[in-house]
Amino acid sequence: QVQLVESGGGLVQPGGSLRLSCAASGFTFNRSVMRWYRQAPGKERELVAIIVTSDGSTNYADSVKGRFTISRDNAKSTVYLQMNSLKPEDTAVYYCNAFYIPLNNEYWGQGTQVTVSS
Repeated sequence: QVQLVESGGGLVQPGGSLRLSCAASGFTFNRSVMRWYRQAPGKERELVAIIVTSDGSTNYADSVKGRFTISRDNAKSTVYLQMNSLKPEDTAVYYCNAFYIPLNNEYWGQGTQVTVSS
């Protein structure tokens, strides 16, 4: 079955770095647009970053631009989110999302907690 398994979340100090991973299975990874979302307490879920299938183009929320980098390894069916210069306001549950183009389906990971605190 379709699975998106996230890892890499945890506690980090402000200014620190963290890399999230999302391992995908059960669908054709290289035909999927991959996204990272996050949801902070009391706030709506927001799109953080997206990477497309074709040329690897990426887009980021303004709040993370220049600090976060999304990447994908199609051979490993894994998408990453490298988070640098972390701020307390980055604290949220981060969700991996796949848009599987052939079926027009969306799949979600379980979420991983990122806490930025001193």
